[in-house]
Amino acid sequence: MCRVAICLTAGCLLFGCGQADAADYRVDETDDEIRITTPQLEAAVRKRGYVSGVKAQSLLDKKSGFRDAGFGLDIVDWIMEPVSEPPAGNVVPGVYEYTFNNLYHGRRPKKAVEGPQICTQAKQLQPVVIRGDDFVAVKQQYRYHAAAAGKRAGSLWTQVLVFPLGKRYFMSMDRIDTVNGSDLGLFLRIDMPGHIRHNRGDTFSEIYLSYRGRIPARKFFESFPPDARFNYRRDRDPQPERFIRAYRLRNAASGKQGPWLAGMTLDPAVVHEAWCHQRGYVCMIEEFGGRPIRPGESFSAAFVVGFFDSIDEMHQVYDQYKGHAGLEVAADGWKLVR
Repeated sequence: MCRVAICLTAGCLLFGCGQADAADYRVDETDDEIRITTPQLEAAVRKRGYVSGVKAQSLLDKKSGFRDAGFGLDIVDWIMEPVSEPPAGNVVPGVYEYTFNNLYHGRRPKKAVEGPQICTQAKQLQPVVIRGDDFVAVKQQYRYHAAAAGKRAGSLWTQVLVFPLGKRYFMSMDRIDTVNGSDLGLFLRIDMPGHIRHNRGDTFSEIYLSYRGRIPARKFFESFPPDARFNYRRDRDPQPERFIRAYRLRNAASGKQGPWLAGMTLDPAVVHEAWCHQRGYVCMIEEFGGRPIRPGESFSAAFVVGFFDSIDEMHQVYDQYKGHAGLEVAADGWKLVR
């Protein structure tokens, strides 16, 4: 097994390469996707079609045999802006019209700033594989090409996914380098960890939100809007010590309980709003950023996503990495940065 040296210095959590052999993992690449296999996990990253993050139901926990139950993990949408009143012409021309006062988006007015929605409309990305001795990583980018009236197009999205050997989880980061400014703040909308496909709770038994506690699956049998229940807002709610969103998997055929699938935002202060509501599936949208920003600046968030046997284990792992909002990687190692 690998040995990882950890040191905390100048706002960075550094992970040096240890004793592992790159032969302990495998990377298979086709025109459509990159498939990563480690002793603990399997995962795929799409190049074409529905892109960004980890492909739906491709994250396999080899310890339990369970997979994620949704449409993908750390899936990315568009750049948005909070507004105090419903905006006129809330449209990214030719790409998207953002509506609210509905079951999907709730009552809070927001504005779409740049598009398209990466997961459904980017269509093709060019991810790059970075191989280390004790990890394998994927880096991908996309430059937004459409903007709402009064805004510019051209902001750059960057995503980094790191799969460390010896772990049942991966690290990720999403970052925006913006060409726009906003006194109200810009935010990026993502799925974190990801949505949950189910039929009256057959694929999961409960949800854990660190800012709300444990919620049984039966609370999601009927649809409700995102601001009706289990909603987190930075401008309204106390900031939690940890920002963890997880669901307890279960086998739809046998009812057997599985591990928790968790998404952890390592700096709670970056979260603008987070939804956990039912709209035909459990929707786990998260928005990060939402603070005043000027053109040429950036904002980001870092995450741990994967499988855990208990809530206590989630807390222990969270506390190991907490406080960071960035992730950097090169062949000689990767590091979390504040």
